[in-house]
Amino acid sequence: MQTRILNPLLLITFAIGIIGAGNLVYSEFTQHHICPKLLRIPACYIIMACFVIPFIAHIFNKSKVIYFLFTGLAFIIALVASIMEFTGLGECPKTPSGTPMCYYSFLLFSSLIILKLILIKKR
Repeated sequence: MQTRILNPLLLITFAIGIIGAGNLVYSEFTQHHICPKLLRIPACYIIMACFVIPFIAHIFNKSKVIYFLFTGLAFIIALVASIMEFTGLGECPKTPSGTPMCYYSFLLFSSLIILKLILIKKR
């Protein structure tokens, strides 16, 4: 894929993630106890930060280390949450259709990591 396709695809992936996580953060803030906690912090707050910080790093062409540190952290959180949801050891917030949101987070962060790696190789 060419760079002119990869960058917009990366930005669209960020937009989907930020909107989705933003809605979840809003629900957690207004209704409480929507998101599971990690070290007493709602996981959706951490996931939101892991979308916004790499987005800013990408937009301003800053450190790739920051980008991969935060997307990698969220990838691991989403992977563990997805495994726990799948095995019944935990429960993720669900979409109105009943799909666990941790599955979407896993997909989005995987995409962000892969797209950025391809983009770096193309440059």
